[in-house]
Amino acid sequence: MLTFRSPHSRFWLLIFALFILSFWVLKPMLLPFAAAFTIAYFLNPLVNRLERASMRRWAGTALILLSFILCVILALALIVPLIQTQVATFLQALPGYIQTFQQNAIPWAERIAARYAPNGAEQLQTAAQQYAGDAVGWIGKVLQQVISGGMAIFDVLTLLIITPVVSFYFLRDWPKITATIDSLIPRQHYDDIRQQLGEIDKALSGFIRGQALVCLGLGIIYSAGLTLAGLEYGATIGITAGVLSFIPYVGTVFAFVSSIILALIQFPTLLGIAPVIVAIFVGQVVESYYLTPKLVGDRVGLHPVWVIFALFAGGSLMGFAGILIAVPLAAAIGVLVRHGVHKYRHSILFDKTWPAGANHSPASPAPPTKP
Repeated sequence: MLTFRSPHSRFWLLIFALFILSFWVLKPMLLPFAAAFTIAYFLNPLVNRLERASMRRWAGTALILLSFILCVILALALIVPLIQTQVATFLQALPGYIQTFQQNAIPWAERIAARYAPNGAEQLQTAAQQYAGDAVGWIGKVLQQVISGGMAIFDVLTLLIITPVVSFYFLRDWPKITATIDSLIPRQHYDDIRQQLGEIDKALSGFIRGQALVCLGLGIIYSAGLTLAGLEYGATIGITAGVLSFIPYVGTVFAFVSSIILALIQFPTLLGIAPVIVAIFVGQVVESYYLTPKLVGDRVGLHPVWVIFALFAGGSLMGFAGILIAVPLAAAIGVLVRHGVHKYRHSILFDKTWPAGANHSPASPAPPTKP
């Protein structure tokens, strides 16, 4: 067992500290490499299948990567014009929406304020204007931080050039990279470390690949459902909700709130809002009872609160690159914490009545005491 005073512990603590320091110093240039590693990890199983089918590793890498790039370009060619058209139409109709909202919502709020606070109508209007201005300013600051912390460091052209090239090398040399890491594992802890790396890979593959398919499915369901319900800009809301679904529950909340607000403005009666609510409800049911259990499952071991915290922490510390590496780090930390808790519950630190090194479980009966 290693202690913090042993040379091995000091060595690995130093390596860990240098690793964190290098990440922090190099964070302005990590975005294309983090994106490339994410793409390579996502596509590696497909390249492995082609390699097992007697295709050269470099050829399979080129084929899969080119297919992925073509799929992304095709998706952008189909989605971007649609979103651009709907956003432009929405911006043109926004003054009318604001006027409709003022005509309907403000008199209702004033009646409520007059009933419960006869002198509070003017205060309510003043507070609403003040908070609206503060909200717009806050949203502007957030967008500025996201842009300056992520995409502004490397312009889009540089990102589009570097990421595919680095992804190719990652995919082509993936077996060599993993073999090198495997050769550096301390032999006295090899089996234990390999087991934990396997658990981390299982959690990562289950979450990233599964959640990506869940986002795709939800985007299609919300877009089709809201469009069939007659909601204007339903496709844009559905696509945005599908992307945001990578963060648990955020996509569903966004789809519900934004579609209900637009439905209240667009439809004069509750009968027109009902199909919108049904579309969101159907998407949530399909996601909860089919997509997530089937594609992600319980094997991931990542609690939604832990995922949300990791994504927000990564974005706050390192911008968009931090968001890309947040989930892998969260999965690794989660596996290591569970392993540490397991070791603790089977050690003398947890139960001093057992001798050190005894093989027991917390559920096992207590040893008989001698009179």
